[in-house]
Amino acid sequence: MPPAGPDTTPRPDRAAPDRDWRIIGLIGTGHFLSHFYMLCLAPLFPIWRDEFGVSYAALGLSVALMSAVTAVLQTPVGFLVDRHGARPYLIGGTLIMALSISAMAFAPSYWVILGLAVLSGIGNSVIHPADYAILAGSINKARMGRAFAMHTFTGNLGFALAPLVIVALAATMGWRAGLLLVGLLGVPVVGAILWQSRVLSDQPKPRATEGGAAVLLSRTMLLFFAFFLLSSMAGSGIQAFLITVLDTMWGIPVAVGSMALTGYMAGNSGGVLVGGWFADRSQRHAAFVIGLTLCSIVLLLMLGTIPIPGWAAIVLALGAGFALGASRTPRDVMVKDASPPGQIGKVFGFISAGLPLGGALTPVPFGMLLDAGLTHWVLPLVAGLLALSLLCMGTARGTAESDRARPLPAE
Repeated sequence: MPPAGPDTTPRPDRAAPDRDWRIIGLIGTGHFLSHFYMLCLAPLFPIWRDEFGVSYAALGLSVALMSAVTAVLQTPVGFLVDRHGARPYLIGGTLIMALSISAMAFAPSYWVILGLAVLSGIGNSVIHPADYAILAGSINKARMGRAFAMHTFTGNLGFALAPLVIVALAATMGWRAGLLLVGLLGVPVVGAILWQSRVLSDQPKPRATEGGAAVLLSRTMLLFFAFFLLSSMAGSGIQAFLITVLDTMWGIPVAVGSMALTGYMAGNSGGVLVGGWFADRSQRHAAFVIGLTLCSIVLLLMLGTIPIPGWAAIVLALGAGFALGASRTPRDVMVKDASPPGQIGKVFGFISAGLPLGGALTPVPFGMLLDAGLTHWVLPLVAGLLALSLLCMGTARGTAESDRARPLPAE
């Protein structure tokens, strides 16, 4: 028998497929709720504006604070996940996140909504570091790409369904009953995680604890952070202004432009699943990410520089979204492979914080370009951001192995 080590958990590569998919389903459902809750407040702003007598700017603060708290706390929560295990934090975070949303049903004022939004953000901050740590420790390596892909896909699905569901519930049963219902949906999810917790394994622990902060400040991780940040900035620019760009530059009607944006989002979600399938069947993750990102750059430049009819805009946007979506899972697997053993929680907590930060940085300067009549610069700048992200990714990949081999100071 092999000598006993510090971690005697059965190796995840011996896991049966049905066990792996049960884990993916549990983690994916929690991730779905995380993204759903992030977007379920904004559709209620017109109702809240009349009910609480506050401005749209004040209401926007609720969503901004929820996102900011989530982004800021992800890294410190990642340290806790690595040190104490992911399961308690996943259970507690999901419960706090869900009950905070349901408690908004009883809010007597805007200030209570604001406080509960912050509390929900605290719970939400647990999701990414805990999810990735559990997936890395529980899933058969042969299915890791598909596990990461389903994790991303369920989050996208939560974003897509939240506005539709909350508007429908508010119209049929009132906004308070609607929020109470969707918030309480998190309770059976927490119950399922508790019931099935025996199949959720924490990531393997190293024999000696490596330096925590030093991992995040390594050149590799800073470059991966920049890669995520720049990719998110580009994606935010597309989502916020594609319809306006197509209308202003090529006279494409808003309805057709909306179909192009929908095509981009649908292609992105479908591409994620294809990328997960590829990541499990090839080790050429970097080449795949580079090739698809370059493809999306070309398609976006065509959208922004060549006069095209509406149907062509839909096709090009669909292709660009598919290419970017398919590149996401191999990207995540590259980050996992570059992470030192036992450090995945803090690594993904830190790096994935670049996603909401990137989404917050782009809209204002791009909006200023539109106000200045420089609409023709928007999509080329998006393409430029994607090109810079590739430069960061390539450099990070080139230094990953040397960073892993270099001894780090003890924590």
